[in-house]
Amino acid sequence: MEENRITEIERYQMEEIRQLESEELQVEEVDADESSDDEDQTNSYRSSGGASASGGVTYDTSLAALHSYLGDVEDTHNRLAFLDGGAVLNVPLFYLEGVVLFPEATLPLRVIQPNFIASVERALRQVDAPYTIGVIRVYKDPSSGRVNLATTGTTAEIRQYRHLEDGSVNVVTRGQQRFRLKRRWVDVEGSPWAEIQIVKEDLPLRTPREAVGRSAPLSIFRSGVHIQIPPINHSRADHYGFGNENDSDTMSEESFESELSPTERRLHQSALISSDMLDDSMSSDDENIEQQFRIQPGRSPFDDFRRSFGTGKNQEADGVRLAVGKSSAPTHNTWKKHSLNQFREVPRAFWPSWVYQMYDSYSLAQRAAGRWKQIVRAPSMDSYVKKPDLLSFHIASKMPVSESTRQELLEIDGVSYRLRREIELLESFDCVRCRSCETLIARRSNMLVMSSEGPLGAYVNPHGFVHEIMTLFKANGLVVIGTPDKEYSWFPGYAWSIAVCATCETQLGWLFTATKRKLKPRSFWGIRSSQLADDTR
Repeated sequence: MEENRITEIERYQMEEIRQLESEELQVEEVDADESSDDEDQTNSYRSSGGASASGGVTYDTSLAALHSYLGDVEDTHNRLAFLDGGAVLNVPLFYLEGVVLFPEATLPLRVIQPNFIASVERALRQVDAPYTIGVIRVYKDPSSGRVNLATTGTTAEIRQYRHLEDGSVNVVTRGQQRFRLKRRWVDVEGSPWAEIQIVKEDLPLRTPREAVGRSAPLSIFRSGVHIQIPPINHSRADHYGFGNENDSDTMSEESFESELSPTERRLHQSALISSDMLDDSMSSDDENIEQQFRIQPGRSPFDDFRRSFGTGKNQEADGVRLAVGKSSAPTHNTWKKHSLNQFREVPRAFWPSWVYQMYDSYSLAQRAAGRWKQIVRAPSMDSYVKKPDLLSFHIASKMPVSESTRQELLEIDGVSYRLRREIELLESFDCVRCRSCETLIARRSNMLVMSSEGPLGAYVNPHGFVHEIMTLFKANGLVVIGTPDKEYSWFPGYAWSIAVCATCETQLGWLFTATKRKLKPRSFWGIRSSQLADDTR
């Protein structure tokens, strides 16, 4: 049922595409004021080099994600299960210039060369990893001029394909898992192959429960008497993770309570649940507990932690006791009233809570999603925030930065480290510059989302070259060459023209102009990420 519904949606979208391609531009009579407005807009566009985005976007952004320019493609109906981290296998290797594929990203291919056509055929038949190819970035070393291959790539699953009459193959793939390139070779048919090892991805990190929140039963407060912190031996400190720097495991609330005596557990529960002060009187059992809870002199892993609390009368030499509340001179028998909730928020761990949050994947995911929404005006990303690993790949695959920077993100191991780097890039990203001459092309505010996949996506031209482009509604310092062409347009309803840098004459991308009057924006730019400078400030 779900497959039929998806098919109906795709069929409707294909009908829209056919109508856009077949419908002629109709000439409408307009009044003088409207004509004057259009002329002013055209003159403004020619002088500023900007593509107008006024009046909002009426274009259906889901059309670009279909890659309809490839024609009718057949679904493989194959969804490969993820391979185990560390698995080693052999796959056909596709090395692409100017392209960095991430997991969950879409990559269209037009395969023309016979050896790569053979690679696709082999991939469709192979047993170990059916419908799977390896995609890796190839680049030219600026210092030596040598062509190099990256060491980290992404496996891609063939989702759709079509054999053409000329023998070429159109393919739509989707990124699956990162891999390390171990070795590569060319088989007897001339097809490039590689031995790869699947990267074992780590799990998103959370701040330990014991790092923040309710504290251990350091003291039970009463109006008129106090109980001091129990002695802490090294075995208990080791169990909490303080005694061994390499031991990252911490103690949960349940395991902590399981080690308390019945009387201690009762006192601990009363401290966590009740915020009222107890009576002035103390039972004989409590007096025994107080005697037991007295701190012994000597160094312990909590010494630095205890220095943050005040010292009590006649206790300076023997230890410390808690001083919570107002800073007055407490006596042995009286305590100033205090907030029990504040007491509960005392961190149990060695580091303060904000240190843990610096590497908390879920906290970082919220920050990264917030920054991303500010830049691309994306809809709600709550589903991604709950999956920080997928969010890190999603942002990296759509971030409008240079290909070398995106390759850097692909090579980062660890969800938290990748998110931290992305937040840094999003906070500093402001300018789009030509890689060759550093000419300022656009700013962050000029970005425009013309595809449901985001502001940056991969598209393939009739000659088999894949380009990752970012879309802008305004750009400067570009010169348009030739007349608009509707054939093989990546954006149905728009015609394309080549755009080069006015300073160094490097082809930076294309200008897309609407072929229908009702389409908005009337025009926009597509800039190649491979021609962007690394400096985005």
